[in-house]
Amino acid sequence: MMRYNPSGGVFGGIPTVVKNLLILNGLVMLVKLTGIAGLSIPEFDDLFGLHYPSSPLFRPYQFLTHMFVHAGPMVPGDGWYLHILLNMFGLYMFGPQVEYRWGSQRFLAYYLLCGLGSALLYLGWLWYGSREHFATLGPDELALLRDQFIQWSQGGTITGAITPDMAAILRLWSEPMVGASGAIFGVLLAFGLLFPDVRLMMLFFPVPIKAKYFVVIYAVIELVSGVANRSGDNVAHFAHLGGMVAGFVLLKWFERRDRGNAGHQQDLPWR
Repeated sequence: MMRYNPSGGVFGGIPTVVKNLLILNGLVMLVKLTGIAGLSIPEFDDLFGLHYPSSPLFRPYQFLTHMFVHAGPMVPGDGWYLHILLNMFGLYMFGPQVEYRWGSQRFLAYYLLCGLGSALLYLGWLWYGSREHFATLGPDELALLRDQFIQWSQGGTITGAITPDMAAILRLWSEPMVGASGAIFGVLLAFGLLFPDVRLMMLFFPVPIKAKYFVVIYAVIELVSGVANRSGDNVAHFAHLGGMVAGFVLLKWFERRDRGNAGHQQDLPWR
């Protein structure tokens, strides 16, 4: 895949926001892997990854911090490094051209809002899939389960019988969402709509495809994969779609705002 640069050349300079996002994600991963913050990898994810809002581990700031945390090594051979490498590769390939077109302030706002939209849609999907589990427990049972989860998260053990519904809730509370994928998918959508006729060629599909078609194909793949919800698939497909949905709404708002500003300038008496 080649990076499109309207100013000429395949490898142009990396603009400010994209460059700093690449550096920040790399530094966060370095802190996570080295443990210099005094946190193990699971502790780091629990603190800065995004937890389900009813989880005792949830904190509001995680809506922001989860975008800069990526998977770390948990078991040998799990390919954890692909998470950050693919995300940063996507940011490097598509982000500069979008930032060149919009400027740094709009690009940064778009990136962060796509990450937030991604999180909201994914949490909504989790709520939809888990509502039946919560419905089986009364308020007292849920409060007791919450207390036991807090005890477990502090190094204790969970006692008593655990039903399948309880186990599903415990998994929901314990597994944080991490990664910049939602924001990156928003950037991919912006690239596809701003530069629709640029041809992209992926290594695993060596046929040039126009960016506008590439984006649609990718969105369909994510939707099908998310609905299928195959066993062992730990990819947050609806988070990816959430980034695209948020990006589409923002792009339409930008377009409407820019059109209004252009019309206002044309009506000025000194123009």
